[in-house]
Amino acid sequence: MTDTAKRLALCFCLAVWVLPLVAAERPRVALVLGGGGARGAAHIGVLEVLERERVAIDCVAGTSMGALVAGALAVGLRPAEMREMLAGADWVDMFQDNPAYSELSYRNHVVSQRYLPGSETGVTDKGVQYQPGVVAGQKIKLFFNRVVRAEYGEPMIEKLAMPLAIIATDIGTGERVVFRDGSLTQAMRASMSVPGLLSPQVYRGRKFVDGGLVDNLPVEEARRLCNADMVIAINVGSPLLKAEDVGSLLTVSAQMINILTEQNVARSIAALDPARDLYLRPDLEGLTAGDFPKNAEIADRGKAAAEAIVPQLQRFKVPEPEYLAWRERFPQPDRELTIHEVQVAALGDVDSRAVTRHLNLKYGNTPEPEKIERDLLRVYGDGFYESVDYSVLQERDKNILRITPIEKSWGPDYLRFGLRLDAVLGDEATFALRGAYHKTWINSLGGELLVTGEIGNSSALGVDWYQPVEKTQHVFVQPSMLARRERQGIYENDKRYAEYQVRTLETRLAAGLALGSVGQVKGGWLTRMSDYEFYTGVPLLPNVQKWSSGPELRADMDQMDRLYFPQKGWALNGSYFESVTGDYSKITGEFKGAQNWNDFVFTTALRMTDSPKGNLPLYDAARLGGFMNLSGFYSDQMIGDSMRFGSVGVARIVGRMPLGLRGDLRVGATLEAGRMGLRYTETERDGWQQASSLYFGGETPMGIMYLGWGHVRNASSHWYLFIGTP
Repeated sequence: MTDTAKRLALCFCLAVWVLPLVAAERPRVALVLGGGGARGAAHIGVLEVLERERVAIDCVAGTSMGALVAGALAVGLRPAEMREMLAGADWVDMFQDNPAYSELSYRNHVVSQRYLPGSETGVTDKGVQYQPGVVAGQKIKLFFNRVVRAEYGEPMIEKLAMPLAIIATDIGTGERVVFRDGSLTQAMRASMSVPGLLSPQVYRGRKFVDGGLVDNLPVEEARRLCNADMVIAINVGSPLLKAEDVGSLLTVSAQMINILTEQNVARSIAALDPARDLYLRPDLEGLTAGDFPKNAEIADRGKAAAEAIVPQLQRFKVPEPEYLAWRERFPQPDRELTIHEVQVAALGDVDSRAVTRHLNLKYGNTPEPEKIERDLLRVYGDGFYESVDYSVLQERDKNILRITPIEKSWGPDYLRFGLRLDAVLGDEATFALRGAYHKTWINSLGGELLVTGEIGNSSALGVDWYQPVEKTQHVFVQPSMLARRERQGIYENDKRYAEYQVRTLETRLAAGLALGSVGQVKGGWLTRMSDYEFYTGVPLLPNVQKWSSGPELRADMDQMDRLYFPQKGWALNGSYFESVTGDYSKITGEFKGAQNWNDFVFTTALRMTDSPKGNLPLYDAARLGGFMNLSGFYSDQMIGDSMRFGSVGVARIVGRMPLGLRGDLRVGATLEAGRMGLRYTETERDGWQQASSLYFGGETPMGIMYLGWGHVRNASSHWYLFIGTP
């Protein structure tokens, strides 16, 4: 063989062995992350194993919770970062839209305490409209922003380093919608809108709900997204309930959604090729879609499932240099980004300065998501918005923080409702229904009209006008009128001897200063007509009909963290009134405090009423008696000229409301002491009265609910039941 022939033979052999290696490309791998609520944390555990085994992903498609993890992966978050973010989130709080009660304005405190928040019903030109979901998703959306680092610029799907597809359902048409471009956080929020729990996401002129209804395991979408050769599909969906476990409206609704989901998942599984694709369903027995606080355990279950198939993952593995090159595709955010301008999107009824008064971010600062979120939650807490979001935009050489409040589609006028059942078991009971028409943003300064009514054992009709006098709403005037009729029991030696009918007409003209979320102070003129008339029994007290008027000062500060049963915080209230026609003055003061330690809550309360000048008239007297107000006595059993009261309590939290509902259930006890000065009733009860109570109850969607027992030393004991609002 000639030298030329030998060289040709050698080149041919090299071509046979080398050229296929040069020409061969790594198989493209698509990842599919299914929906399953909290069970979706298992995806993170699987990703930890994929990262360790150097499995490079070319594209990813996700639905619902899978969309959240898919979005985080596409922006470059490592699995360890995802796990840390889920572990650091307060999932119970995240499904409660409003900020802590202490962050609300005092105006909202008053309305929230008297009327059930969930009863808010819109009155629009289209008729009566209801809230679209139990949870609006305010805190959830802000959490999504933090996950994908939106404070450094809004991530757009089409600009991500990894192709991404997110699945949602158009609630108007039932259409399966795939987001391959546009806002990443908006698409994630749309895909996770669980019907009935989370409000639909309005985006691009359509309303979207959970993508799991139409494609909970989007295998075909992932395969098309990057023309994948292999698919890794992870299914974390909830299995169907057994027939015997389906018995309530809630379980029937959940089962219907699960049936729809399982049907489309079965079609997706059938589209997998066992020879080239990989299907994984982690063992999540005993863990539900609502178990978000158990995210660490769920992630560990996902990791264990992936560890069990490591041999099968070897065919997806790439050399370390190639894997490092794949990781370098994901850019890191500019940590030195500076905000040059803050903008508020155009609003309809609300003035933009009602938004900016809550914003503390200064120009020239680096955006900090924790501070931005706190400011936006204060804005949301004003109660005028469906959502308040933000994005960071780059325009020429400026970085702009854009705040986007979306006003309530069912506002700005509302109906509100409340109820109250207050009973001493085996004896007396009172019941009342409340309603209110609340008209907001009557003018550009934010004027509000609240028309209230109450029927039952007591009846009332009131009108309250709240009018800020400047754009920041720090200074206000507040004229109001209230007509009320109720009955007052008259007691001696623990026996009710009479009932008096009390009619009151009050008019107030006040001006005040709002102290942010701390409270308010105000002063003005009060005129009151009181008619105290014998109704039945033995007439122990005289009938009284009297007009009184004079200046009134009041300070109300409330930093409790809950509406009714706080875990921590304090509240301080005080008032002074001097009657120029009745020759008396009245001063009141109250302090309440709470502090928790693990599941224990310690409380204290101090109250006083006094008359610096003259004696308090019967219709404006101090009162003691009732549950936690000398427990063991009837309500307002002791009436007199001056009063001192103190209590301490301890309670243990034994249960919490489901996701989306604020509140907890407690078992607790109190020790109380009270003293009445000049007494108009219970005239023989001299000195300090000592009382105690035991109770089970807490804050619920129906307001306060408790069953309690109270005892006054050397006197009476009673069982109490309360449901509703104070």
